[in-house]
Amino acid sequence: MKLNIVFKTLLFVAVTAAFTSCNKSNDYKDNSRATGWRLDGKNGNPKYQTDYDEQQTGPGLVFIEGGTFTMGKVQDDVMHDWNNTPTQQHVQSFYMDETEVTNRMYLQYLDWLKYTFPPTEEKYRNIYYGALPDTLVWRNRLGYNETMTNNYLRHPAYQNYPVVGVNWIQASEFAKWRTDRVNELIMEEEGYTTKGARLQADANTTFNTETYINSPTSVYGGNDSLTRGRNADRLQQVIKGDTVHKYVQRKDGVLLPEYRLPTEAEWEYAALGMSSVREYNKYRGRKKYPWDGQYTRSGKRRVRGDQLANFKQGDGDYGGIAGWSDDGADITAEIKSYEPNDYGLYDMAGNVAEWVADVYRPIIDEGFNDFNYYRGNVYTKNAINEDGTVQIVTADSVVYDTLSNGSIVARALPGEIAQVPVTTEDTYLRTQFTESDNRDFRDGDKQSTRYFGEGRSDRMYNSPQHNVSVAKDSLGNVTGLDRQYDTNSNRTTLIDSEVRVYKGGSWRDQAYWLDPAQRRYFPQDMATDYIGFRNAMSRVGSKSKKGKRARD
Repeated sequence: MKLNIVFKTLLFVAVTAAFTSCNKSNDYKDNSRATGWRLDGKNGNPKYQTDYDEQQTGPGLVFIEGGTFTMGKVQDDVMHDWNNTPTQQHVQSFYMDETEVTNRMYLQYLDWLKYTFPPTEEKYRNIYYGALPDTLVWRNRLGYNETMTNNYLRHPAYQNYPVVGVNWIQASEFAKWRTDRVNELIMEEEGYTTKGARLQADANTTFNTETYINSPTSVYGGNDSLTRGRNADRLQQVIKGDTVHKYVQRKDGVLLPEYRLPTEAEWEYAALGMSSVREYNKYRGRKKYPWDGQYTRSGKRRVRGDQLANFKQGDGDYGGIAGWSDDGADITAEIKSYEPNDYGLYDMAGNVAEWVADVYRPIIDEGFNDFNYYRGNVYTKNAINEDGTVQIVTADSVVYDTLSNGSIVARALPGEIAQVPVTTEDTYLRTQFTESDNRDFRDGDKQSTRYFGEGRSDRMYNSPQHNVSVAKDSLGNVTGLDRQYDTNSNRTTLIDSEVRVYKGGSWRDQAYWLDPAQRRYFPQDMATDYIGFRNAMSRVGSKSKKGKRARD
């Protein structure tokens, strides 16, 4: 009898403790630890997202847990160019495309531009044509490649092949477009915008993520019936009779961060996939390729001898002798034709080389920064109207840039927020940056000591400066382009702040270039038949999805 009473007492205490603990947990979750106020938006209380789990993985992406690694060449360096001296770097967790961006993916972008900004209208013409890949990159004066020139981009036989002929600027613009289309669909599926609103957009009623966050009533042409979906009332918070927080904000955790080009450090880290050679907090060895081992052929019994990537095997040998030992491609190959690396990423060596975000310099300045290393920061801010609202680009205010090769591209599309450089007022008394354009930082700028000689004003990279401008007649009508090549014979290099890094070997490259540490550069406004790209996305929140776990 006494035992029964004791058991009931203990059970009551346990249940009470669990209930109290649950209440404390709920208080921690729903109430402010700073003020004790409720955070559910009811009865005039502020509203916050208190049950956020973690960032969702965007379409096409694979999660890459960040960490430390040795960036740069660690084995063969037959070029002896001191181009990739090993440095210890740390990258934050991020996401990366499982495959390269394909022709079909890029065609969706082109079709959206064509239907939204019809090139038949003069004011939109350069928006569409500025995004078109250069299909003439396939031509060779001593080779017959017209089949690829005419078919590679648009024929369905090549729809799942990596897109080429895209310069760095076009690749960056694709990432911006992709960000908006992904977030637009998320908003619709969550019921925060009207179903089908994304399909009704035209040049004056587009959706842009940053515009929505900063001025939600400006997207979809200010049509509130499109901006307010069936579940928009979830967001409403009433304070003193006024409804606030009517639209999704960044603090709601609904919108994904932007798609972008990966940094060089991110790309190399992801390509190496060092998890397979990890032992405790050290790596057991070096990796020459994205796969384990020192060879380009498989050692597995069933596929022994098969090539592990699509690359040039020698002079006049782009795939091997036809048959079972051939690598399956003479130019590019269809995505997922080869095994992925340990992160689940395909073709991180071979097939096409890939643009990364960085401006090229021969030396990585790890002495200044060894965390999320990236050269190429150009800081801007939203342009503000006199009434304090953000300045939205319209069809009549699009600014176009004329590239060195004569191509004309839109700096921002209608519906986006106009950007301006940060000013000295923005950088006053800051220690981490002092100006808008940091591409030349510690490399020939005034704050650097890297000059050719004492007292000289020469920059380290004395590269050609081609002049391209729009030609107009006496009435101001555009008649064409004035192009003037730099004929200065004293230029010493092709490197400047307009060249970008590309990584990974391609179908045109021999095995030497398959090492993820290899790095080369190419002008950002030019394209080739062997450079493509893939997108990345930053991870917000926890470093790991699963937390620490026992070692396998």
